[in-house]
Amino acid sequence: MAIEKNKAFWQWPEYRWTSPGMDWKQGKVITCGIDVGSVSSQAAIMADGNLYAFSNMRTGSSSPDSASKALNWAFEGTGMCNDDLQYVVGTGYGRVNVPMANRVITEIACHSLGAKHIYGPSVTTILDVGGQDCKAILCDERGKVTNFIMNDKCAAGTGRGAEAISDILGIPVEEVGERSLEIPCEPPPVNSTCVVYAKTEAMGLLRKGWSAEKVLAAYFKAMAHRVVELLLRIGIEKELAITGGQSKNIGLVKRIEKELGIAPLSWKEIDPQIAGAIGAALFGRAIVEKSHKGK
Repeated sequence: MAIEKNKAFWQWPEYRWTSPGMDWKQGKVITCGIDVGSVSSQAAIMADGNLYAFSNMRTGSSSPDSASKALNWAFEGTGMCNDDLQYVVGTGYGRVNVPMANRVITEIACHSLGAKHIYGPSVTTILDVGGQDCKAILCDERGKVTNFIMNDKCAAGTGRGAEAISDILGIPVEEVGERSLEIPCEPPPVNSTCVVYAKTEAMGLLRKGWSAEKVLAAYFKAMAHRVVELLLRIGIEKELAITGGQSKNIGLVKRIEKELGIAPLSWKEIDPQIAGAIGAALFGRAIVEKSHKGK
């Protein structure tokens, strides 16, 4: 993976992927889901319900531009273009501003369906830790949402919170989870749930002689408690899957597991940060197949 020059600590690496053994031209139904979030944007292209290519990049100042850039990057090297897509579904924070979308669907519904695809049919509870909000979602065996609750009042416990603490400590955001586990014993959590105050508290702890790893541990412990409270409010059911960018923060995931006493399902092949885009593409496939049945 190429490293971006002069990258700020809070800027996580952007990346794309194409299935090495799949010929999309053999697919009967080619759909795309574009998830424009507050921090990141993803485009997932699927052929007959199988993931063919995706891109994951930081969201810019314009939702339409972010959607277009994500899609064009997913196309890169594939020989595909917009005309090859039979249906495009927009989702996420900026879903109403996805210019090429045939339809928009909420990120809650898309993350539920996408989590089922990534983690398997046993999933009943999804925790989506996004850039500026967290969502606890319950779904049935088909991936249909039965209940959800969200917290979007503060960026603490979200991707932006992790970015902020990364920047203060001068540690690349993709390393903070691992670094937070490099401590001899677990410290008490930071007191504040507000990113602004948490940053001030972190600076104070550093001045007291705390290591960066200990500060991270205290922050992610508080972050885990915040999202666990959300899960307990909705009534968590096994199995639990985590989606969104912070699903890859092992320091957060391990502390959620410890506080809940339930181990979230592990992801192996498909990046859970693109769950929303995958769910959107799957909705697109269902719409196309339903229209074919009506003919």
